[in-house]
Amino acid sequence: MAKIATLITDLFEDSEFTSPKEALETAGHKVVTIDKHGNKAIRGKQGEARVEIDYGISDVNPEDFDALFIPGGFSPDLLRDDDRVVAFAKSFMSAMKPVFAICHGPQLLITARSIEGRDITGYKSIRVDLENAGAKFHDQEVVVCGKQLVTSRTPADLHAFNREIVNLLEEKGL
Repeated sequence: MAKIATLITDLFEDSEFTSPKEALETAGHKVVTIDKHGNKAIRGKQGEARVEIDYGISDVNPEDFDALFIPGGFSPDLLRDDDRVVAFAKSFMSAMKPVFAICHGPQLLITARSIEGRDITGYKSIRVDLENAGAKFHDQEVVVCGKQLVTSRTPADLHAFNREIVNLLEEKGL
């Protein structure tokens, strides 16, 4: 069972959190929510999902987690102005731990300066940002890079995203 850190705040894309969370938990993994501050609840931008935050970023250590999950929506952009959140995300990329990012999720990885030379996808509006950060953009439902980074474009790609994040954890024996 993997322990998965989820960087999330208000205005996340509802299904891009709830669907992967369900897939991961069904596979036996533990999903932990982390925001800038703990002890609060957040809401998705569609108003469908309400999430209790498990920890604030100051209360966690990347070494205590096996993987990182970054749902899309406006959440990644709101989180990337906090250097602690950026450093937390960068540590997973530097350690080559599994990282799962969908839609606007890769924005946090751009700010962490950790996607140069990596194969990636994301929402079409961040394609130029990804390319300017040195990533190789692919317009596909899911891209798995280096058996470490899994990315998808939109909620329409969740079936492929969920399949690949669960498969990657299984391949790594987590």
